[in-house]
This record gives sequence, C-alpha cells and structure tokens, in this order.
Amino acid sequence: MFSWLSPIGLYGGFVRRCLTGAGLTCQSIEIDDETTIHFWGPKSSKMKPSLILIHGFGPHGVWQWRPQISFFSNDFDLYIPSLVFFGRSTTKSLQRSEVFQATCIVKLLEKLGIEKCSIIGTSYGGFVAYHMAKMLPGRVEKVIIASSAVNIKKIDNDGLLKRANVEKIEDLMLPATVTQLRVSITASTNRSLPYLPDFFLNDFINVSLFITHPFYF
Repeated sequence: MFSWLSPIGLYGGFVRRCLTGAGLTCQSIEIDDETTIHFWGPKSSKMKPSLILIHGFGPHGVWQWRPQISFFSNDFDLYIPSLVFFGRSTTKSLQRSEVFQATCIVKLLEKLGIEKCSIIGTSYGGFVAYHMAKMLPGRVEKVIIASSAVNIKKIDNDGLLKRANVEKIEDLMLPATVTQLRVSITASTNRSLPYLPDFFLNDFINVSLFITHPFYF
C-alpha cells in the first residue's frame, strides 16, 4: 500500500508547493478527441514571454525542472506539460513516436492561444523540442536542447545496452526493480553517487506507480 510518509512522496509535496509558489496551477486540456495533455501553467497569461519546458524519461517532468521553474518564473509564463504516457497525459491513439509527442504539445499551444514561445527540452524532451521547432517555423523563437542525442544511431543504442549489460532498452529506461534502477542511475551519471539504500529506491519505484494521483501531478 502507498504510504503518504514516503521520502519520495514528501518530496513530491515539496515540489508541488514550489510550483504553486511560482504562480502555476495543475491543468488538463483535451487537445483532440483522443488525447488529453496534463500540464502546469499560469492561471492566466501575464503577458510575459512563453517558455515551454519539455521533460525527459525518468521522474515526473516537474521534478526534473524544479530549479529552473523557480529561476524563470519571474520573467516567463512557464508551461510544463507531461508528455503522453507520462504522468496524467493520455491518448487512445496508437502512435508512439517523438513526432507524435511534438504534435500533441503543438496542439496544446494552439488550445492555449500561444502564438510565440521558446522551448527547452532535455534528454527525450530534446527530441520533442527539435520536432516542435520544425513544425512551428517563425513561432518558436529560441530552442535549447540539453543532453539529447538527436542524431543517435542504432549502433549507439547497441553500445549503450552492452555497457549497461542489459538486453532490452526498457530495462534501462523504465526500471521496475531496485537492481534495474541502480543500473539506470549508473548509466546516466558520470561520477559515483552516494550509496542509496534499497528502501529509498523501492520507494521511488512505488511512488512512480502512483504518479497519477492528484497529490502528485
């Protein structure tokens, strides 16, 4: 059973307070008959430039962007969407690609009436940001792509699996056990991290299963 006193759960509450403190609210919009996008954004536009933060694989998007949200919120209208299949963004569509993800966020911007924006994408989100910029020439003012191998080839993926000593990419990108999560952490960092006990990593995995709960995002 999920515990409200879990370390990761408490951190989720802290992040939520940071978001509301930055003037953002939790919202959802049906962008078409098949897809609903969940996002954090301003209650109403304050006529500041719009900045879209696109998350990567891993923890919930707003966890990845918390320091940047605090930094940018005074100067930008921030929008932090959950990509489809992450958080509470859902679809009935059978499409599964970063192009589809980009199309969904573009539709979200249209629903919100955002005519011009800048985009920052990290990791997988960098792929989405790249395709959004291609789809919106003249409307995307600036693009920052961080830690994204947008020119990745199959041989690169094969090398990654070999170095991580796993057979399937989902074991690395979507860890479901403590062992898999330790491998994923090791593969995604360039220096040794302090030892994290199993109960902490198990808590992280268990909370990820409950990430659609309103207490989170």
